[in-house]
Amino acid sequence: MDKYLIVGLGNPGAEYAETRHNTGFMVLDAFAKASNIVFEDKRYGFIAETSLKGRKVFLLKPTTFMNLSGNAVRYWLNKENIDQSRLLVISDDVALPIGQYRLKASGSNGGHNGLGHIQQLIGQNYSRLRMGIGNDYPQGQQINHVLGRFSPEELELLQPAIALGVDIVKSFVLAGIDITMNQYNKLGKGNGSKN
Repeated sequence: MDKYLIVGLGNPGAEYAETRHNTGFMVLDAFAKASNIVFEDKRYGFIAETSLKGRKVFLLKPTTFMNLSGNAVRYWLNKENIDQSRLLVISDDVALPIGQYRLKASGSNGGHNGLGHIQQLIGQNYSRLRMGIGNDYPQGQQINHVLGRFSPEELELLQPAIALGVDIVKSFVLAGIDITMNQYNKLGKGNGSKN
């Protein structure tokens, strides 16, 4: 059976819940809710399992904290013997406005500590979905921004993008990265609410 690893980046613990840096967790939580599956606390992360048309899908929310995300990703890839081409990592991105996203087949870490650590351990040849959290913060305040919570208005902008993120995960598993990029990247540049 083909296996896929979908990783949402974030920090564990109630104090980080629904912070901008935890947007990856939020996408996986939405996926799990829609699929009626629950996360279990396992080694290096919370894991939920499901299958899509005969393909086994592992959802991973690392508990390593953001800067050591690569430890969890590498462990679960190896443990389940999942090919790197079937890895999708979902992260927040200050370079994109809230409600926008970008799907890429590979590339640099863009200064993101979680992606940076994954890259150190497995290279940069893996798919990633970057969810915009905006960069509306004073100079020198990036850490406060990414560790801050979304305002109700921001969450409203984010919700359509999270829903699309769930669709993107399904498409990645069923159709592959290239078809999924072609289909969804044009949607991701708008306000996130186009169907």
